[in-house]
Amino acid sequence: MAMMGADPPLRGRASECATLRHLVSGVGSHGSAVLVMRGEAGVGKTALLEYVVAQASGFRVAQVAGVESDMELAFAGLHHLCAPLLEHLDKLPEPQYDALSVAFGRGAGPVPDRFLVGLAVLSLLAAAADDKPLLCVIDDAQWLDQVSVQTLGFVARRLLAEPVVLVFAVRDGHDGLAGVLPGLPELRVEGLSDGDARELLESVMVGGIDARVRDRIVAETRGNPLALLEVPRNVPAAELSGGFWLGSGLSPGQVQEGFVRRIQTLPEDTRKLVLLAAADPLGDPTLFARAAGHLGVGMQALVPAEAAGVIEFGSRMRFYHPLVRSAAYRAADAADRRDVHRALAVAIDPEIDPDRRAWHAANAATGPDDAVAAELEASSWRAQSRGGIAAAATFLERAAILSADPGLRAARAIAAAAAKRAAAAPEAAYELLSLAELNSLTALQQAQVGRLRAQMEFTHSRGGLPGAPPVRHAAALLIAAAGRLETLDDELARETYIEALAAAMYASRSQPEALVIAAEAARAAVAGIAEPTRPIDVLLIGMATLVTEGLSAAVDHLRAALQLWAEHARSHDGRALTWLALAFPIMHESVAGEMWDFELNDQLATDMIGYARATGALAILPSAITYKAGVHVLEGEFVTAARLLEEADTISTAIGHHPMKYHKVELAAWRGDLAEAGDLIEAGMAEGTAKGEGRLLGISGYAAAVLYNGLSRYDEALAAARKACEYHDLGFYGWTLLELAEAAVRVGEREVAEDAVRRLETGAGASGTDWGLGVFAAARALLADDNDADALFEESIERLGRSRARVQLARTHLRYGEWLRRRKQRTNAREHLNVAYDMFTTMGAQAFAERARRELTATGEKVRKQPLVSGDELTAQEAQIAGLARDGLTNQEIGAQLFISTHTVEWHLRKVFVKLGVRSRRQLRTVSWTS
Repeated sequence: MAMMGADPPLRGRASECATLRHLVSGVGSHGSAVLVMRGEAGVGKTALLEYVVAQASGFRVAQVAGVESDMELAFAGLHHLCAPLLEHLDKLPEPQYDALSVAFGRGAGPVPDRFLVGLAVLSLLAAAADDKPLLCVIDDAQWLDQVSVQTLGFVARRLLAEPVVLVFAVRDGHDGLAGVLPGLPELRVEGLSDGDARELLESVMVGGIDARVRDRIVAETRGNPLALLEVPRNVPAAELSGGFWLGSGLSPGQVQEGFVRRIQTLPEDTRKLVLLAAADPLGDPTLFARAAGHLGVGMQALVPAEAAGVIEFGSRMRFYHPLVRSAAYRAADAADRRDVHRALAVAIDPEIDPDRRAWHAANAATGPDDAVAAELEASSWRAQSRGGIAAAATFLERAAILSADPGLRAARAIAAAAAKRAAAAPEAAYELLSLAELNSLTALQQAQVGRLRAQMEFTHSRGGLPGAPPVRHAAALLIAAAGRLETLDDELARETYIEALAAAMYASRSQPEALVIAAEAARAAVAGIAEPTRPIDVLLIGMATLVTEGLSAAVDHLRAALQLWAEHARSHDGRALTWLALAFPIMHESVAGEMWDFELNDQLATDMIGYARATGALAILPSAITYKAGVHVLEGEFVTAARLLEEADTISTAIGHHPMKYHKVELAAWRGDLAEAGDLIEAGMAEGTAKGEGRLLGISGYAAAVLYNGLSRYDEALAAARKACEYHDLGFYGWTLLELAEAAVRVGEREVAEDAVRRLETGAGASGTDWGLGVFAAARALLADDNDADALFEESIERLGRSRARVQLARTHLRYGEWLRRRKQRTNAREHLNVAYDMFTTMGAQAFAERARRELTATGEKVRKQPLVSGDELTAQEAQIAGLARDGLTNQEIGAQLFISTHTVEWHLRKVFVKLGVRSRRQLRTVSWTS
């Protein structure tokens, strides 16, 4: 730990200093660098940050330190870090400029896309590094607001070619950040060795120190530099030299108490100014001076604090150590804290920064204050436009607490609970619901509370955490909540029925009757609507009909609902988008699959990701991303699907949700790796049983059938598919029937195959889409006689070729080639088997590729096993960038689409040109590549 204003050597930090020197020395030639330092309070992280700044000669430096009191203000930390760089704001593309302006409160506009804000920060850092490298130092990252640290984590993962260094310092004991900054390079900062600790302690001792006392201090501080440096200030000299020290003031917590005692010795007016500085995380000296004037304290009162090494007054108010700031704030009594917050609220211009003013006014309140609560409520909607739902939830929570009017308190608590739930903060949501229930609630409010509790129970159940109730229990609660809402608020009732249908869908075979009960209740709720026009009403009618009567009876209502939804979404109808978020699991996982509508499948996932990112609805973002990954699996784009699933897992971990297995197990099955897929299938079966989530059992059975059909282990494929088809899991039931038919034909179970094809006819056969009809034709071909089979295979290839379901197209080529070979039509067989082999190899479907290779070998054609990845091939991201460049997108447009910077696009393209032997974008159109 370096003393403020001094530059002593960092004893015992040779390894850490070497790491930091290497970090900044290699940036010019090797692109970016990122490092996360972790360690306990006082262990020397701040000193190491000061060291890396000193080593970064020729760098532009931007710094920010997280402040505990500022954690609730969205983008506050990021704004502080980027403030010196905003001169480069006009270099950003207009959408990024607008997003960052709204996020930083510099402009007005719709809620900015959270990932667009991340890309804007990435572009801003890259622009600032154009002239010279940029070093960004983030101290006490655990105290940054959640949105800022998530954005910086996003940026850190996408830095590549830019001459930018990001160094974070994170204090131990804040595990919540483990999900925000995982996978980044880390440096663990431990206490000093005994020898270095002894030298450091002796270097700051003015008088002597008994050797036994010294060794005990070294042992008990565990080499913590700050604790050692504070010994002379906290332990009487007589105790140190006399050998009778009792041991106090040494742990980081005790060091903070030492700071408290030091502050308490200062004059009263000085303590007020120190507290004022601690309460204002911006460190703005102008604001500080105005607030000091409102307190009636002159600036000269700060001199004793500077002399005592507590604070430094300059272009920014700077504390000796972050622990001093927290010590100053915690040492003050509640009345003094309220006074300084009141002074800051008065000093802040309400036109320039109304939300920070409202926040300080809230901290200044001595009790319920409806005026301040109203300000906070108004600020919540502005906060949502910048930082999303989590930011709004924070302001609403404080507004509820400060509301004197019981009705307003209850309403705000319920609104805050709903926002906390959407922001993936269930514990806070439960507390707010308890607060609401302390008041006299109207019948509607009681029903709203019941619905929220049911929603959270559903999330808890699907999370698979110890003690979570089975999913079917949440389905019953949602059905009951919807029934209570019917006579109070028909719109909320419809929304709740949609959620009840989703919960019942996930329970599926664990409680088969739940879906029918939910469907019949939903049908009764909309029965009185003569001509439904809202998409949610039409969807409820369609879903109820689908469950009770089948696809052919429901298809018209379902298509009408989807058309209405698309019209509302295109008009940016916020209510329709909210309904879309509620209905998304049903629409994507059941309706799109049951209708065999690939474009709908893709569009729903894309719209949902856009909605979740734009609003910061982290609770639904991982599922939306995984659904998009599922679309890419069907297209045979396994690399892209894997990347999206990894992103979804990262977000899930960050918000404390259990990563979903659905599309992960599906992808592993299509890839054909028995070890990986087998483990995931087994885990999915176990988890589905434990949670009572029957749908997970169904998808695991489907995945097992795909895996074993690919491996030509048809008996096992038949057993898995037969078990999975015992229940009609909406969405992928038809896919499983196709696996069942193929496996049954292979093992001679013709009756089983015929039954599967009959059942497939009522779904895929009634869909009217090329995807559905193509799959149905392929299934019929398995059982048809020679003349009909040939025509059906051709029909399947023609229809699937017009769809984007490339995995099924490749499967049809494979089946057709196998059928032709068994009829001795080797030339024709080779044609289709080669197509299948090339498609599966490009996709990365190893088992099916090997099955095609064996069939080709049986025709007499020599085929070598091809590695899926070669050193000469483009990486997945290089291939993606090359394709977009070939299609005419500019580097800026490519960066915006892939959430990477323009520098990184250029860097990748240079490598693409070398690998492909081309010199220009135009030449990209003349070559082909694989990844």
